[in-house]
Amino acid sequence: MGEWDLLGRLLDKVQSHSTVIGKVWLTVLFVFRILVLSTGAEKVWGDEQADFVCNTKQPGCENVCYDFAFPISHVRFWALQIIAVATPTLLYLGYVLHVIHIEKKVKERMKKQAELDDQAMLFLRRSYKIPKYTKSSGKVNIRGRLLRSYILHLVAKIGLEVLFIVGQYFLYGFTLDPRYVCSRSPCPHQVDCFLSRPTEKSVIIWFMLAAALLSLALSVLELLYLCGKAAKECMTRRRDYTVTPVTPPASHRKAYTLKDDVQNRVNLELEGCKFGGVNELAGKMLPGNTEEVHI
Repeated sequence: MGEWDLLGRLLDKVQSHSTVIGKVWLTVLFVFRILVLSTGAEKVWGDEQADFVCNTKQPGCENVCYDFAFPISHVRFWALQIIAVATPTLLYLGYVLHVIHIEKKVKERMKKQAELDDQAMLFLRRSYKIPKYTKSSGKVNIRGRLLRSYILHLVAKIGLEVLFIVGQYFLYGFTLDPRYVCSRSPCPHQVDCFLSRPTEKSVIIWFMLAAALLSLALSVLELLYLCGKAAKECMTRRRDYTVTPVTPPASHRKAYTLKDDVQNRVNLELEGCKFGGVNELAGKMLPGNTEEVHI
């Protein structure tokens, strides 16, 4: 388990920079894949080559038949699968740390210039982008570039999971037969080879396959959740926008014309106020007084 500690510490840092579904995915990776692989699978497959027996004494025949039956050990294949699937998550973590570092430097620059006058502060706010990815609590707000990078790393994880599941099926299937028939050179004829504990190993294979399918389902669910969330936010922003038409519709043009006439009349009255006084303006604004204003 010691060789997985470094990967575990790195992935543990992703907990605060991922969604709830992403945290469940990390739990499945730690408990149902890494822990089972290091504690159970390695012990079950510890005797796979030593107890692989063929009914022949031809030198080299057993090694050739074992290589034909297991092109790569199941344990090494699963270890490679876990590392490959965790790589996009580690790359995303590196990008998040890069973004946080940049925003931290921007905050420090703005604090150093806090004693400047208002005009200089306005220039600084226009020059530097105000941090928008880190919250006051220190957590990361997944939006913008971070959201796109998060979706990209999910697509990479889904692709790698599918690739390794299909690869496992084509390499040696999802179950183990107790007997393998081998006729490769230098075997003189067809020989029967037998492996140890095929049922127990098949159970481990099914369990690891179920864990991989669960991780795949969680990644797909998280991708759909983020895409739906982004689409919902986009629609909300569009609804908040108000568009004013340049030319009003024909049914409203008369109302706009009357409104403009009233405004022009008020302007004329204000101009007349300069010459006729406030009392004259008040008298002309009374109801029923509709004569023209002479300047």
